[in-house]
Amino acid sequence: MKQALIIIDVQNDYFAGGTMELVAMDEAALNCQKLLQSFRDESETLFHIQHIATRPGATFFVPDTPGCEINEKVQPRGDEAIVVKHFPSAFRDTELHQLLQQDGIEELVICGAMTHMCIDTTTRAAFDLGYQCRVISNACATRDLEFDGRTVRAAKVQAAFMAALSVPFAKVSSTDQFLAER
Repeated sequence: MKQALIIIDVQNDYFAGGTMELVAMDEAALNCQKLLQSFRDESETLFHIQHIATRPGATFFVPDTPGCEINEKVQPRGDEAIVVKHFPSAFRDTELHQLLQQDGIEELVICGAMTHMCIDTTTRAAFDLGYQCRVISNACATRDLEFDGRTVRAAKVQAAFMAALSVPFAKVSSTDQFLAER
């Protein structure tokens, strides 16, 4: 089954000093980097997804700011595709689906950020489009959320979303598990 790596929104605003810092983003990015290197080594299809904010009042991924740039840990090479999106799903109003179809891709390996937003939305959209999905749990990052006057810690957000995606939307595994199976 032909795979493609989808690296979603590993952009500077999610790292320390950015305007939307995520918990464990450095660890997630290093795992994305391992996946990226594996796909590069095998000359396999991969896509960098970059979110550029177009919503009025956006506080992160603002166009033409350093925070909007793809982080150096997963910096695209000149021949690697960058798909720009303006919504949580990497498929909404982008050419991603068409590019995947042109390449005969059947399975997506998904990593990046934010778990509870763009990873979740993109994985569910991919499933609906008929792709088999692999979500690499420790190559994804999220943040604390607020609900009903309570703080939900990032670790619990991460666990809840990975559990929810694991059936039927994706096979969820760690970077090492995935790489060992290749």
